[in-house]
Amino acid sequence: MKFCSTLLALSIASSFTAQANELNDLERITVSSDFREQALMFLPASATILSESQIESRQAQHLEDVLNIAANINFASGASRGRFVQIRGIGERSQFSEPSNPSVGFLVDDFDFSGIAGVGTLFDVQQVEILRGPQATEFGASAMAGVIKIKTVDAGPEQSGKLSLSLAEQNTWSLGGAYGNAITDNLFYRVAVQQYKSDGFVENTFLNRDDTDNLDEFTSRVKLKYLATDWLTFDLNYQYFDIDNGYDAFSLENSRESRADEPGFDRQETHALGLKTEINSEFTDVFIILSQSDSDMGYSYDEDWTYVGFHPDEYSSVDSYFRDRDTKNMDIRLLSNDSSTLFNGSTQWLFGLYSKTMDEDLLREYTYADTDFTSRYQQDNLAVYSQLDTQLSETLSLRLGLRADRFEIDYADNSGFSQTSDKTLIGGKAVLDYSLDSASVYASLSRGYKAAGFNPDERVTAEKRIYQPEYNWNYEIGVKGNFVNYDAFIRIAVFYMDREDTQVSDYDVQTRADGSATFIDIIGNADTGTNWGYELESGWQVNEHVNLHANLGWLDATFEGYTLADGTVINKQDQAQAPSYTFNIGADVQLSEQVSWTIDADGKDEYRFSDGNDEKSPSYVLVNTAMRFDVQDWSCSVWVKNVFDRTYYVRGFGGFNNDPREGYATPEPYYQLGDGRQVGVSAQYTF
Repeated sequence: MKFCSTLLALSIASSFTAQANELNDLERITVSSDFREQALMFLPASATILSESQIESRQAQHLEDVLNIAANINFASGASRGRFVQIRGIGERSQFSEPSNPSVGFLVDDFDFSGIAGVGTLFDVQQVEILRGPQATEFGASAMAGVIKIKTVDAGPEQSGKLSLSLAEQNTWSLGGAYGNAITDNLFYRVAVQQYKSDGFVENTFLNRDDTDNLDEFTSRVKLKYLATDWLTFDLNYQYFDIDNGYDAFSLENSRESRADEPGFDRQETHALGLKTEINSEFTDVFIILSQSDSDMGYSYDEDWTYVGFHPDEYSSVDSYFRDRDTKNMDIRLLSNDSSTLFNGSTQWLFGLYSKTMDEDLLREYTYADTDFTSRYQQDNLAVYSQLDTQLSETLSLRLGLRADRFEIDYADNSGFSQTSDKTLIGGKAVLDYSLDSASVYASLSRGYKAAGFNPDERVTAEKRIYQPEYNWNYEIGVKGNFVNYDAFIRIAVFYMDREDTQVSDYDVQTRADGSATFIDIIGNADTGTNWGYELESGWQVNEHVNLHANLGWLDATFEGYTLADGTVINKQDQAQAPSYTFNIGADVQLSEQVSWTIDADGKDEYRFSDGNDEKSPSYVLVNTAMRFDVQDWSCSVWVKNVFDRTYYVRGFGGFNNDPREGYATPEPYYQLGDGRQVGVSAQYTF
């Protein structure tokens, strides 16, 4: 199958050569996640770029609202938002007492929020960039599976602004404004502010409330760009997020009716300040990126999902986690320019030095704990990296990248457990790229990595307290091309990933004296993991009125050689959160000069929720549609999400019973339901 897919990709690429034309007719989508900004068509990697118009047509407020557009992307909730992302089947699904150790990098502009994607709001965003496969050279250990970057609108010399208002069912509304202009000839600014609120889809029948699973998200940012001289530029970026969401998502009957007497919450308040300096000298371009962020986070849930007095055999428990994370980053990057290329101008080079310090304090308050649990996690990361881009011929180029990461990790908690880890991890890539005017073919070998970590719960056995680093070898062939006079495009990638010491998320179910269940989260290492498949993205401007698109991902992801917490030996098992197929198909139709209609469908195959149990999400298809009316600077959209009100799940658990009416006896599956059908209207004024 892999061989056939490769031949198909190569044959398509060869057919593009006969249809070469001037690139002036091609809308160039630029990717900012690479060291040098590069057109998507010629980026030698599997990537999806979601534009501002796509975000607006989906009525997307948060990253979780657009992830289904991209091939081989999935996410897990278990919180107010689907903030745990998986790329090609790799990524975390939750976080409790354990320190964050992300597989998927997440950035907002130059701020690294990996592991805390609750701030993934999408107001005044230029585009969302999703890069699949290891991105170690650029992003280090937090991008073993890939990276997601939200690129917000920059400050610029031209006046631009917008006001937006949205109203929908479930008492949902948003109000936002953004404006940018020049203060002087060389000083520009942009300000953006938005408030979004929704009661959510859960009704708490015990408290007689319909807002215990609500969303309350405030986003703001201020950007300044100062052109000090013709060779010196400063970009100042301040962002503030105040997320104050409820979390009341599970019930004994797997419905949207809750009985919790102490519904939970999912909060994050973040201040982030960054300064990027660009120096264009005669021989090199220098970028210095400094950033600091401070995030106060709170996460809590009603463990029994009911109220006191529900049943004679009941238990009552609340589990709450409070984190304070302080992160400081420095990235110094030297890039060659036209005066400093090597080997007679054929080779561009870059060299970088990266430093990151993260301090995270945790307080856990748990009903059944004798005392509150506290811990402190400190990570110091120092890395050097380099990349060479050599033009071997007019159409053939070679890219070589290398990164060495030194991690020093200190952990201590009030149970008496402390641990120090000091390791150097190495990754990189080699990419051969053949590019024509209308197509490119690439073959790449890349190595990603993920740091080691600890299982802090004192009930975890000594041999399972520490888990080892994971490495990921990715072999990939891709083709990208335009055809039919540049009215159509296709992008295909075929990949094979070989994971060493695969980090597996598991949990142990223990029984209390009253027969109810409690959980211990455990991360361990399986011997190997194998993830292979392909991604296909395509679009066709049929005529001036109709545009069609189709994205498809296929994935086979398994791991071998692991013993679960309950003692079960896994010889081979499908990886969790890794559906065999994902797709998004849709159409944009211009009905008249002022009226347009969009419709699209997202689909996924069934997939396991966790490595430690057999519960699965069934396959599903969700349909969304919108009708838009444009009059001069005004636009108005009437939209429907989940048109057919399909039931689907965004998190699930199994292997236990949480119902006292059944004596906590027979294990049952429990699900967090995704949003039902929602109808709304949005208006926007741009100026």
